Amino acid sequence: MGDLSDKLLAWYDQNARDLPWRISPQDHLSGEIPDPYRIWLSEVMLQQTTVAAVEKYFLRFTALWPTVSDLAAADDGAVMGEWAGLGYYARARNLLKCARAVVRDHEGRFPSTRDQLLALPGIGPYTAAAIAAIAFDQPQTVVDGNVERVMARLYAHQTPLPTAKPALTEMAARLTPNQRPGDYAQAVMDLGATICVPKSPRCGACPFGRDCLARDQGIAATLPRKLAKKPKPTRLGIAYIVRRADGALLLERRADSGLLGGMLGWPGSDWSDRPNPAPPLKANWREIGAEVRHTFTHFHLRLRVMVADVPQPARPLRGDFLALSEFRPSDLPTVMRKAYDLAQQPASGV
Repeated sequence: MGDLSDKLLAWYDQNARDLPWRISPQDHLSGEIPDPYRIWLSEVMLQQTTVAAVEKYFLRFTALWPTVSDLAAADDGAVMGEWAGLGYYARARNLLKCARAVVRDHEGRFPSTRDQLLALPGIGPYTAAAIAAIAFDQPQTVVDGNVERVMARLYAHQTPLPTAKPALTEMAARLTPNQRPGDYAQAVMDLGATICVPKSPRCGACPFGRDCLARDQGIAATLPRKLAKKPKPTRLGIAYIVRRADGALLLERRADSGLLGGMLGWPGSDWSDRPNPAPPLKANWREIGAEVRHTFTHFHLRLRVMVADVPQPARPLRGDFLALSEFRPSDLPTVMRKAYDLAQQPASGV
């Protein structure tokens, strides 16, 4: 097992990805220490999201809030606005809770052990292991989708996911070294992201090439196997976009709990099989001919967009008017921004 880990680390020393939150293996070996704040922030952002999508968000966040203390002191709305577009908005709410817990309970320093990290808001087993390994060089087993794929192929493990998760984690644990565990954790993830890719693995460039049972059996591209997914249901909804005579737009901040929690958006109906229309005020509503289509983790959404122009003053039952000069479409979550973009079409009158 040590031979396999050594092979992977040697490969990583020559092929590590250059990522804005990462210290190169050469700098790490020279004594440079990773910043736990940057490791934590990147790991939270990378959940269910690609590296390519995360990099610009990470750079913007760290420019605005360079330390965990800066983030802890940030305005909730500003953080939620900067997060818009990354999706899975509960992560942004937990991001603030965690930053504030680190400042309040740990004097602004992330704890170094997996168990202490697990006690922080929004940090689960994977993230705790990743921070402990990468930021603090603790010998923790870090298993994401890339690592599961590498292990399934290396050992030709054919039990489908998610059933195979415990076995693949045990395989990964056997390979995790006590020396350079942080570099190793990043190495195996890099291997899955750049060489042992899902559809066309580059087996000829893999440091595990001669040791890989799936390659030997000619089944690497078929692994890991996965159980068939249930089809996603489709839900329906309505979004109401109101422009006041002075250009102000009617917006409301969603409740902290639930989907898109804490985010700005248009007042609207529930999202269900039969949405219950609930206009935020009396107006001459017009429906846009097209609809917004958006896919969340567990369902597809089809959103009708209703628009109206109202005079000053106007008293909505829900939400508050925001001056046009203070409105940034980029502060909206993607589905709400889609509705706004659709409403800008000339036929809408908005």
